[in-house]
Amino acid sequence: MRDTPVASWPVRRRRVAARSGGLLVGAGLILFVGLVSVAVGAKPIPLDVVWHAIFGYDGSYDANVIWDQRMPRTLLGLAVGAALGASGALMQALTRNPLADPGVLGVNAGASVGVVASVLLFGLTQLAQYAWFAFAGAAIAGVVVYLLGSTGRGGPTPVRLALAGTVVGAVLTGIITAITTTNAQSWQLMRFWTIGSLVNRNAEVLVQVVPFLAIGAVIAFSITGALNALALGDQVGRALGARVGRTRLLAGVAIVLLCGGATAAAGPIGFVGLAVPHAVRAIVGPDYRWVVPYSLVAAPLLVLGSDILGRVVLPSGELEVGVVTAVVGAPVFIYLVRRRRVAAL
Repeated sequence: MRDTPVASWPVRRRRVAARSGGLLVGAGLILFVGLVSVAVGAKPIPLDVVWHAIFGYDGSYDANVIWDQRMPRTLLGLAVGAALGASGALMQALTRNPLADPGVLGVNAGASVGVVASVLLFGLTQLAQYAWFAFAGAAIAGVVVYLLGSTGRGGPTPVRLALAGTVVGAVLTGIITAITTTNAQSWQLMRFWTIGSLVNRNAEVLVQVVPFLAIGAVIAFSITGALNALALGDQVGRALGARVGRTRLLAGVAIVLLCGGATAAAGPIGFVGLAVPHAVRAIVGPDYRWVVPYSLVAAPLLVLGSDILGRVVLPSGELEVGVVTAVVGAPVFIYLVRRRRVAAL
């Protein structure tokens, strides 16, 4: 019996080395896909030109296109994808619901209300202006859902949080519908924002949301060990030393920062936070010390890959990334949930 832990150390080291190598491979893929994202567009730019423009700006037309348009779009796609992947993993851990997504905690609906309110009350039509309202709406909705889910005996349980999020989301969706059907300007803006897009997102939007996403990511990494204990149930988690209430609160804050910031910047992009954690668990298992970082690396690949595909799939024009992720993500997710060992948390 004493020899078992000692004998398992080589296996553990190999497993850690393999998973760490997987993260390095993912980082390399992100670099490659990022370069392709900068190169692909209405005017294709060779990769060698992209490389020289990034590391040696020469003021040429291609360099200006890269730095003014494609680089902010690519970096925002990376940031939004990472945020959606990590927040999806946190949502599924917090609610112990493998079907949890940004809509479960009312984040998408809250952000949408913020956009509608910015148009209706202040006449804002620029993304850099109403992104703050979208983030504020997402944060307020997340707080309300947590407070409602915390009422009564037993505190914020996964079922209560899911029910509170569903109720709040339904109420906010009704408010959005009532406003947009009577206000042409807000309807016109919502018609484009709710698709989920990286088009016309400049560096100003990226600078606005990155601090929130960075703080959310730090919080997410700090509670991965506690999430493992929480996944075993509240009583077992407490017995293992996890502070259940504190962990849930921090997870909720991280979700609002990550998902709220991503939704504010790019609109609601579906299936990323839902499908990526499932795929990741098929690779690394249920350990959130690996699920969160792998989701943070894998989701940008899906978002940027979908954005690139949307630029080339039509002979003229392009499909928004939110449309492509839905088309690509839906069959993949159906395949994943049909595998019982992946569908279960």
